[in-house]
Amino acid sequence: MNHAQTHVSTAAPTLVLGSSGKIGGRVARALDARGVPVRLGGRRGEPPFDWQDRTTWAAALDGVRSVFLLYAPDLGTADSVADITAFTGQAAEAGVERIVQLSARLADEGRTATEELFADAEAAVRGAGPAWTILRAGWFFQNLDEGFLAEYVRAGALALPTGEGREFFVDAGDIAEVAAAALTEDGHAGRTYELTGARGLTFGAAVAEIASAAGRGIDFFPVSDEEFGAALAAEGVPAETVTLVVDVLRRIRLGGLDHGSDDVRAVLGREPRDFADYVKDAALRGAWRA
Repeated sequence: MNHAQTHVSTAAPTLVLGSSGKIGGRVARALDARGVPVRLGGRRGEPPFDWQDRTTWAAALDGVRSVFLLYAPDLGTADSVADITAFTGQAAEAGVERIVQLSARLADEGRTATEELFADAEAAVRGAGPAWTILRAGWFFQNLDEGFLAEYVRAGALALPTGEGREFFVDAGDIAEVAAAALTEDGHAGRTYELTGARGLTFGAAVAEIASAAGRGIDFFPVSDEEFGAALAAEGVPAETVTLVVDVLRRIRLGGLDHGSDDVRAVLGREPRDFADYVKDAALRGAWRA
């Protein structure tokens, strides 16, 4: 399923929400490489966009025909469903033809409260009217060098309640390329893609690969949900975010998502980037230098 024909008009801009972050920034660059005009959606955008200020939405949507929807601060927070429902309704009224939403992988059964929020946010996009594509992404490689785990890895010790559970980490660049394809090509409307890498790794194994490439000692320590949650709370992380992160990591420990998908290959016509290649490149950049 490697689609080359462009369906959505590329004369109108694509609004990329979260454009200053790991994924949104890469989506904006991938669209720019395809010659698609991009409107950067964020507080520093022109015009600015703020999820917490609905008065900014109309100007950001004016003249837009497609949207990359990334909800910040996080899809699993209490306001996400109401905000996404309101935004997608306004997008439909503004003439948006296509929405590609970044979501997270979901277990088929026994979903946590956080996963139910993910599912409800997806349902809001599906019911809004414009053509939709949902991208259920695994944990990004870049969480370990650009995201909230990076400081722990650089400090030489990562403690998580994931035990021996495996995650099929995926490259943020692969997610962005799939998003760009879904925003500009035929054949993706009404599809839900599960985006993973090809290799399942425990967090301990991932940290070991990083340590080897970085040439320094970096350790992984399994801890309980309670210990991890208390550590986050002590750092000033809001209680809602603590619950969300613990829920997601518990799912990894319990093995509910211990499987990969070939959707990256199916959309892009190539294999997903391997974790070892990411680690090598990041180490060469000095990403985990002490």
